[in-house]
Amino acid sequence: MLIYIIRHGETEYNKEKRYQGQTDIPLSAEGRLKIRSANFRPETVYTSTLTRAVESARLIFPGSNYIQVDDLKEMNFGKFEGKNHIEMENDPDYRAWVDSNCETPCPGGESREEFSERIFNCIKELVKRTLDNGNHTLVIVAHGGTMMAAMEKIALPRKAYHDWLTGNAEGYLLEYTEGTDITECKVREKLYFHEKGAELGYTVMV
Repeated sequence: MLIYIIRHGETEYNKEKRYQGQTDIPLSAEGRLKIRSANFRPETVYTSTLTRAVESARLIFPGSNYIQVDDLKEMNFGKFEGKNHIEMENDPDYRAWVDSNCETPCPGGESREEFSERIFNCIKELVKRTLDNGNHTLVIVAHGGTMMAAMEKIALPRKAYHDWLTGNAEGYLLEYTEGTDITECKVREKLYFHEKGAELGYTVMV
């Protein structure tokens, strides 16, 4: 089974380095222009319910069937959403969160452990649903945090959470052997769905 996990395209919040979380920010005009479509068309693409993920899925995989899944949403950053680190450098709540390696709960939001468990359970359910439907390709378009949480849990070789971060409109292709532990998916390649990737000649292999 092939599993594609892809981060949405660029937004204005990305450019300004603001925490987006579950705030529903659309792609920027520049972000839409940068995205390049894939060289294959999956029957079904799962996205989070946030606009930037849905828009990205439609641009990368035009003509597919899009299914929105609430549990694929980005981590809930609570009171930090809409702000960047410069604006919060004197906020004691933010400093405490950073000092905890971003592992304590965000005020009004999730902890990284809660978020990672949500994503892991969602990925397991989507793998099962895909196989039960007789399909062997799972395509997910979501968020940077969604990707990091999923990859830390299921990808081989093992890497730390933040080591899995990609740029916008990038992702990973993994291979899962049915019947084995879902935490043992092999990374096959890095994926690029933007103008830089096109210029460098990157392609999506299936």
